[in-house]
Amino acid sequence: MITKTKLEQLAEKYETVGFIKDDPIQFPHRFKNSQDIEIAAFLASIFAYGNRKIFIKKLDELFKIMQNKPFEYVLNFNPKTLQGFNYRFAKDVDIIEVFHILNKLYKKDGGLKALLEYGYNLDNSILTMFQTVADYFYSNVQRQAGQGFYHLIPNPKNCGAMKRMCMFLRWMVRKGPVDLGVWEFISASELLIPLDVHVARISREMGLLKRSSNDFKAVLELSETLRTFAPHDPAKFDFAIFGLGVNKND
Repeated sequence: MITKTKLEQLAEKYETVGFIKDDPIQFPHRFKNSQDIEIAAFLASIFAYGNRKIFIKKLDELFKIMQNKPFEYVLNFNPKTLQGFNYRFAKDVDIIEVFHILNKLYKKDGGLKALLEYGYNLDNSILTMFQTVADYFYSNVQRQAGQGFYHLIPNPKNCGAMKRMCMFLRWMVRKGPVDLGVWEFISASELLIPLDVHVARISREMGLLKRSSNDFKAVLELSETLRTFAPHDPAKFDFAIFGLGVNKND
């Protein structure tokens, strides 16, 4: 197994301001207002799948449509502005429905922070928090929404890794040169590692993960292993694992 010292060195190397410009976290970093930050982070995270350069380009397009005013855009949402806008599995009708529900969430139900905090307070569980988000979005679907909508808003009941939601939560809770750290209702010690195929492979090569399936149980196992190295901040090692994955010369 890789040593704690080596992990710490890798985390320190990659958790720098320079990381932001090539990562989807660049989008919430554009803003100061808390509602703008959380909406930008949520949108950037749910679109963060597939080819990195392509989804960042697609997010740039989306933020231009929003005129870089995500909170104002959500409050005054006009579906016509997103007609023809799509990304991979998500068609324009799927994305439009996400915005319709965000509009309701911010006008009537307190916004993303209130929703996730409510879910967390039910039993102090991140899984319950993620389920609360899925349940809210699914129960508020009133128009046409296809597979793309349910891919953008994943259901924990499917036992997937919930990578994009874990990443969104890391952005909002951790404080550092990259992560925004604007939510305080949950401790960084409870965060889970965003797990995709690459992170899973590198983690197994490092001896940090034994489970062969890239599912939520693997997320829990990897996060618990990393928690033994840094009980108060296990998610910082996400930078080490990700960085090693993109730079094989380390």
